[in-house]
Amino acid sequence: MTTHLITKDHAHAGYSAEHEPVLTIEPGTGERISFETDDAAYAQMEQLRDLAKVTATINPVTGPVHVAGAEPGDALAVTIHDIEMAEHGWSVYIPGAGALARPMGEEWYVRRVPVRDGNVQLTDRVSCAVAPMIGCIGVAPAEGEMSTVMPSYPTGGNMDLTDARPGSTVYLPVQVEGARLAIGDLHAVMSRGESSFVAIEIAGRATVSVDLVKGMNLRAPRVDTGDELVCVGLGDPVQDSIDRAYEDLFEVLTKEHGYGRGDAYTVMSALAHTELGGPTGSVAPDPLHPFRAIGQVTLARIAKRYLDLA
Repeated sequence: MTTHLITKDHAHAGYSAEHEPVLTIEPGTGERISFETDDAAYAQMEQLRDLAKVTATINPVTGPVHVAGAEPGDALAVTIHDIEMAEHGWSVYIPGAGALARPMGEEWYVRRVPVRDGNVQLTDRVSCAVAPMIGCIGVAPAEGEMSTVMPSYPTGGNMDLTDARPGSTVYLPVQVEGARLAIGDLHAVMSRGESSFVAIEIAGRATVSVDLVKGMNLRAPRVDTGDELVCVGLGDPVQDSIDRAYEDLFEVLTKEHGYGRGDAYTVMSALAHTELGGPTGSVAPDPLHPFRAIGQVTLARIAKRYLDLA
């Protein structure tokens, strides 16, 4: 089986159709691609404690990869096979960022977090099992450039979803020819919703394979975890993101799995769950407050065992 390595030298600070692809693949061949990522920005934060002095890119994404035959209206099906990690990650508080900004105040906080033997040593006394996932996974937008920090976009980007883990397949709406897939921002472990905005960030390699679903016409990403199907809702205000996530899941049941409208309604009322997604919001933030989210990412999920029972 062929595995292509794309090194961190091929990284960008955004997603754009203007970025020249570093690799072209045929979808559905089983070829694997390893995207190498770095953590240089966090090392600089430890040293400098001043965001204005950080020269390394925050959340660089490696790529992009041109997927032959991908056209607007299609979806990439990106299956995550493995995530290799460095020997330590980072817990960082950037003043003003995240849901804990008020209690944390104005002082920087940076901690190197050891990661070894399948465990993350959060404090001297508290450790947990590794749960590696991909923060930034996306494809190029039809116009302009997508940030790798905030917000989340219909074509992906910095979604910070714990479901984007080995064994899952992430479906990304294609808006440009070739899709232009890029990946970055790995985590050794991250709480759902990422209260801190910066969880246990870590350098490493994410290995994926790519398939193509013609004419899928998604309006936002979707994740198949193996056990659950998860629809991503993006919206401002928050209620819009909740409605969109539920609406997309309703369409999965009715248009893809043969449920009648009433049956889908009843099943979802009992078995479909929502939760807040990552912390990056769904609308570009105010430039004066670049780490303050606007809008929301909401996830609607249902166990896959119910999908084919219509």
